[in-house]
Amino acid sequence: MKALFLDDVGQLALRETARPEPGPHDLLVRVEACGICGTDRHLYLGEFPAKPPVTLGHEFSGVIEAIGEHVSGFAPGMRVTGDPNIACGRCPECHRGRVNLCHNLQAIGIHRNGGFAEFVILPETQAFVLPQTLDSLHGAFCEPLACCLHGVDLAEIKPGASVIVIGGGVIGLLVVQLARLAGATDVVLVTRSESKRRLAENLGATATLDPSSGDVIDRTVGAQGVIAGGADVVFECAGLTETVEQAPHLARRGGTVILLGVLPQGTTVAFSPFDLLFREVRVIPSFLNPFTHARAAALIASGTVKVAELVSRTIRLDDAAEAISHPAGNGEIRVLVVP
Repeated sequence: MKALFLDDVGQLALRETARPEPGPHDLLVRVEACGICGTDRHLYLGEFPAKPPVTLGHEFSGVIEAIGEHVSGFAPGMRVTGDPNIACGRCPECHRGRVNLCHNLQAIGIHRNGGFAEFVILPETQAFVLPQTLDSLHGAFCEPLACCLHGVDLAEIKPGASVIVIGGGVIGLLVVQLARLAGATDVVLVTRSESKRRLAENLGATATLDPSSGDVIDRTVGAQGVIAGGADVVFECAGLTETVEQAPHLARRGGTVILLGVLPQGTTVAFSPFDLLFREVRVIPSFLNPFTHARAAALIASGTVKVAELVSRTIRLDDAAEAISHPAGNGEIRVLVVP
């Protein structure tokens, strides 16, 4: 089969390799679609830790081709989505129920071979069934949606709350939808991309702002801003130093900032501890998807969260290396690799 390997920092290679065999508790999944995530670009650039050589791709879904001898509840032909994050279940954090903070965490597509291949091995504990009628592309959005769900859970959005979302990529556009589902009445998306602003409004944003057309803090939370005085919750989804530093200034007194964007390893940002203290603004990082993948699959399977509009284009495995090694195109939301 064909698979795209990260051989080292800045080195991607598409090559033929043996089709893997499922272990006793594994599924062999024929990949239908795998999303190119910003993390894949960080891995390529050496900005996020990985274990090369490894096949990248952690946002995937597909159809079961074969099952291990001790697998139960799954059968060949079923469509499944894979939670790539595998906790050990034995370390102190796992015992506390914080499986996303597992000391021995392994991720498919980072430490184990992933979904930029024709086939991928998926432990049965990481598999979730999707409807056979679901569009074959849509299951690839379960993993990013699961990560967004964790952030929304941490935010504790109350009905009638106000929310600001910074960043119009796939994470920001999913968070817009989840915030409305959680009961937020004001949801403002901040992004430079006009096409993403229009899409956000179609997906439920009550207002959008272009940060390049004036003082974003004043226009958003100033006296005449769309959410004067600051938002109850601010989601940073862009993963930029500038927007991470900006986010606390968009929160009201007693508000919450959720950090969903991923910055390169080693990046530092500047906060004013006095400002955070005086206004009692909570800044909470949100990491991975603890116990949220099943909920993500249900939301996508039911059509409650819309993902069709988030597909920018589909490409073949042969073109994946070029797409990963270059920045996302202007207005691009999610590129899906279809082996």
